[in-house]
Amino acid sequence: MVKSKNKELRITQVKSRIGYKKNAKATLDAMGLRKLNQSVVMPDNPATRGMVKKIEFLINVEEL
Repeated sequence: MVKSKNKELRITQVKSRIGYKKNAKATLDAMGLRKLNQSVVMPDNPATRGMVKKIEFLINVEEL
C-alpha cells in the first residue's frame, strides 16, 4: 500500500481576537477558528501557509 504524502497542519487559536485588526479576524474566520483553544486541521499548501503567516501571533501550528 502506498502512503499518502498529503501533509496536514493542526492550527490552534491561543490568543483572543479582541483588539486586533479586521484582517486578522477575517483570517481566523476563514480558517474556521471561532473560539479560544479551538483547533482545525487544514492541508499543508501555500494558501494555508500564507494565512498562518498573517496571524502567527494568534495561533500555534503543528505538522501532522
